[in-house]
Amino acid sequence: MRAAYITQLGSPDLIRVGELPPPAPGPHDVLVDVEVSAVNHVDTFVRSGAWRTPVEFPFVIGRDLVGTVVAAGAAATRFRVGDRVWSNSLGHDGRQGAAAERAVVPVDRLYHLPDGVDPVDAVALAHPAATAHLALFTHGGLRAGETVAVLGAAGNVGSALVTMAAHAGARVVAVAAARDAEYVRSLGADAVVDYRADDVPGLIRAAAPDGVDVHVDTSGRNDLETAVELLAGRGRIVVLAGLRTRPVLPVGALYLRDRSVRGFAISHADTAQLADAARGIGGLLAAGRLRPRATEVLPLAEAAEAHRRLDEGKVTGKIVLRVRD
Repeated sequence: MRAAYITQLGSPDLIRVGELPPPAPGPHDVLVDVEVSAVNHVDTFVRSGAWRTPVEFPFVIGRDLVGTVVAAGAAATRFRVGDRVWSNSLGHDGRQGAAAERAVVPVDRLYHLPDGVDPVDAVALAHPAATAHLALFTHGGLRAGETVAVLGAAGNVGSALVTMAAHAGARVVAVAAARDAEYVRSLGADAVVDYRADDVPGLIRAAAPDGVDVHVDTSGRNDLETAVELLAGRGRIVVLAGLRTRPVLPVGALYLRDRSVRGFAISHADTAQLADAARGIGGLLAAGRLRPRATEVLPLAEAAEAHRRLDEGKVTGKIVLRVRD
């Protein structure tokens, strides 16, 4: 089978596209004919070695896929040959990746694709939408009627955060570029703050005078000193980016009002958490409520170029690799 793979960790130039032996599913696995695979920043971290995780060479890159079931193990009774499916947690912790004509997926990491959903849309959303769900509900504990502040609201994860929070009955204060205000409002934001305004915290306070219950900064700047002061009592800051940031934490303002800071990485989510996210994502996809803003589809042969552009910060939206025509 054709696959995009590496034989050692390092730069995008090490990615090869060529023939590898097809994988064989075990009793708890499903064999999938892959149609499309998305390219994520975390894929570049694994490829380069920045994110240390068990890797067996040759290693197929990529985390997300949409495809069709061609075989299912004896214990994988939820799936039948011909089912359209998706996954978002391959290429990590010893699992081979998704950027290949065929992939083996553990049954508890595979989900049915709703009828009528475009595969490119689904695979482009697989990683950012799951991240958003985990941030809001698994770690943020969001409830209907609460207020959410989303910084970086027009990005891949940010737009999913706005959509999901609004759908859940929360009030959303979105921080984004002025040119993206109309788009973010269309996703359900109740108030939009220009991130270049002179007093962004003041504008957030004006939009949420009682404080925000969940604060998520997708940009990874992690200005916790400001964020803590914006929280309502028992408000939660969810940290999901900014690996090298070293922010100031105002401890008094944090604990005197039962506020908290919670960090997570999607790679550590367990299968129950991922399945819960998949149910939410599937419902929003089926209803047409969740859509990627911009996708660029490249052939599998350009996998190295896709990684190179991500490394150089030259990607807007999502890159999707078309594995099969």
